[in-house]
Amino acid sequence: MQMMMFVLDNPDQLDAVLDAWYAAGVSGVTIMETSGLHRRKRSRPIGARYAFGLGQSGAHIEVGHYTLMAIVPDEDAVRACLSAAERIVGDLDGPNTGVMASWDLSVVKGVPGSLRDEGTGDKR
Repeated sequence: MQMMMFVLDNPDQLDAVLDAWYAAGVSGVTIMETSGLHRRKRSRPIGARYAFGLGQSGAHIEVGHYTLMAIVPDEDAVRACLSAAERIVGDLDGPNTGVMASWDLSVVKGVPGSLRDEGTGDKR
């Protein structure tokens, strides 16, 4: 099994990426509002939780990005999601698109049995 993380630069593309991943077979994604070092340095220092939406005055404070995390069965699923994301945002090696990474999971518990069965079969 793999943990997949995708930092999506343009928040307006979130639904399209989620739909593409769902079509690729990913049914569970954790979505976090995040902000990176580059954005923090060019704005006033406030926590990411408060960097989105409206401030007390009702004015928009800052547009951040989303970080998506999902457990998928294998590297093939990661590559399918990478391809799907790049169809929407463009080549991730280009500017202002995003960053994607994945890594092996040695212990997984709490995911649906069907997902475990598609992966390594390890049900620790």
